[in-house]
Amino acid sequence: MSTVRLWTDQEAEADPAVKAVFDDIRATRRSDVVNTFWRGLASDPATLKRTWDGLKAVMAEPGALDPLTCELIYMAVSVANGCSYCIHSHTAAARAKGMTEAQYGHFLAVVGMANQTNALVTAMQIPVDEAFLVSDGRPTGR
Repeated sequence: MSTVRLWTDQEAEADPAVKAVFDDIRATRRSDVVNTFWRGLASDPATLKRTWDGLKAVMAEPGALDPLTCELIYMAVSVANGCSYCIHSHTAAARAKGMTEAQYGHFLAVVGMANQTNALVTAMQIPVDEAFLVSDGRPTGR
């Protein structure tokens, strides 16, 4: 159950700031759907706009990363943070951007392996190899 009110379209129509963001979401996504995440954020129109503008900028096409890669990264971070909503919404978005079942299976294997090796190296407090250290954007070793 949500801790904030999920705005209806009728309520959004009455608030110009919320209406503008909802209209932009629909136009940008070429869809009539405004997800419940955005409907909840509408309770604070400034946060709604700031978050939508940020997401739109980071996930914009074309970008240095292709759209499917962006969704896979979003999915991985959502898994790490335990955000069920984001896992579901970005898995759906990745599928819409062409993710195959084989890619999804491989993605899950990589996420699972990363979680396992991260836990091991953290538990053992293994120091970082000098060759892997980065300074000023460049590797210091190798």
